[in-house]
Amino acid sequence: MRSIWRTLDSGLARDIALVCLADGIVGVSFGAIAVSAGFAMWVPIALSLFVFAGASQFLFIGIVAAGGSPFAAVVAALLVNTRHLPFGLAVSDVLGTGLQRIVGSHLITDESSAFTLNQHEPDRRRAAFWSCGIGIFVVWNIGVMIGAVLGDVIHNTDAFGLDAAFPVVVLALVLPSLRDAGTRRCAAAGAMIALAATPWLPAGVPVLLAVAGLLVRKQSRVPA
Repeated sequence: MRSIWRTLDSGLARDIALVCLADGIVGVSFGAIAVSAGFAMWVPIALSLFVFAGASQFLFIGIVAAGGSPFAAVVAALLVNTRHLPFGLAVSDVLGTGLQRIVGSHLITDESSAFTLNQHEPDRRRAAFWSCGIGIFVVWNIGVMIGAVLGDVIHNTDAFGLDAAFPVVVLALVLPSLRDAGTRRCAAAGAMIALAATPWLPAGVPVLLAVAGLLVRKQSRVPA
């Protein structure tokens, strides 16, 4: 692990640190929202340690708080988390073997995958994945614990707009990729598919259908 930290340059380390900080704020929002919705403090903390998937955690809490069954919440969360399957294939070379691979699989997130895929040298890919994954895991769980305490005290977390933190972080990660025209077309197509499907399908499914937006890029490469 020591060699991983030495591989990071200042620019990459700074970007990862900023994302970790942003995710920590999202963790605060998750803990506060969960406790203010009536969950015991241990619930968001346990979810963050053992599930460690922000979107799925928010979805689980939201469905149960709205009166849905825990089983339905788990199924919806699993559907959202299926996006990690291609992530795992894309970053499998940095996960190592044995226990290290199990730990690495738990640290796969949108952010750690994005940083890894932006690196081309094997050493930098490993450094980006492990530093981002470990950093987010630590900061996220600290944030959730702080949020759980705040939610127990404040109660009305909606007044602070904490629920907007997660979409803002995801948008910040996506924006650099939108410089490419083909990526913009895929993103626009996926967004339209998700918006059209949202009124008719369960939570999480429209996001999965948005993957069909990738077909726009594939078709645009077919010669006339």
